[in-house]
Amino acid sequence: MEALLYEGDPDGSVRCHLCSHRCHITANRRGLCGVRENRGGVLHTLVYGRLVAGNVDPIEKKPLFHLMPGTLSYSIATVGCNFRCRFCQNADIAQMPADRDGQIAGRETSPQQVVAAAMESGCRSIAYTYTEPTVFFEFALATARLARQRGLRNVWVSNGFMTPEALAMIGPLLDGANIDLKAYSERYYTAFCGARLAPVLDTLRGMKAMGILVEVTTLVVPGLNDSDSELKALADFLSRALGPETPWHVSRFHPTYRMLDRPATPRATLERARQIGLEAGLRYVYTGNLSGDEGEKTFCHHCRELLIDRHGFQVVENRLNQGGCPRCRTALYGVALEEK
Repeated sequence: MEALLYEGDPDGSVRCHLCSHRCHITANRRGLCGVRENRGGVLHTLVYGRLVAGNVDPIEKKPLFHLMPGTLSYSIATVGCNFRCRFCQNADIAQMPADRDGQIAGRETSPQQVVAAAMESGCRSIAYTYTEPTVFFEFALATARLARQRGLRNVWVSNGFMTPEALAMIGPLLDGANIDLKAYSERYYTAFCGARLAPVLDTLRGMKAMGILVEVTTLVVPGLNDSDSELKALADFLSRALGPETPWHVSRFHPTYRMLDRPATPRATLERARQIGLEAGLRYVYTGNLSGDEGEKTFCHHCRELLIDRHGFQVVENRLNQGGCPRCRTALYGVALEEK
């Protein structure tokens, strides 16, 4: 299928404008994502409708804590990614084309089938997740349009490296997004992700300006992005540029893929990161991959009343009253907080 967001050059090469790598792709070659190929001067997507995942998940697993808490989200993915994170947690599918000589796996599925499966399974949203959804943009866009028509919400779980052109197309169809802000360091992005920081910050600002509910996740890796100064700089950016209402998930690292030389993130480190976020003025800071912790719960930012009690990805109790605190009536930031 012909891809969106590219332009051809007279010499038969193409320039892809889907993500911020803006790959220059010569004849019979692919972009860095491994799933967009130049065939005779026409850029083709190799993953349209070729799903490697179609699962029913709690919305909290994305993680999204401020969009329809306690509901289910139908979660889809294809292979491929435009990052090369050394700590990739889904490398078997995200890095398949890069690691297996361009292999493309997946079962043929239509947007209509995705939407039907979501509705039949009682899901209230579709999540474009697991791998980088930008690389299956054409299929995500078609599915999101149909989902919106059928009353389902759309959520984007992403590294945030899409171009402004891509965001302009998909943004009006998105209700919420969780964006990985992997560090607040250009060096980190270059060395460990094969990417750049600035486009991610631009996407965050752009999504916020479009009225999309934005939550941010940072995987805290021991010795790499866990210093007080870097965590504070990142938290200050979120509070200043996106607003203090922005939920921040500081998540536990586990050794995996090509980063096996570091231990799992200590609990104390995540608790310290959460405190740094709160001191920076963020109202909602959560600890991820750390079950049984206060950092799983949502509290009223005004009076500290417990609003949503969670254990893991499950909502144990939702105490909201008309979307706000039952004690002081302060509104909770979010979308459709009491929609079931």
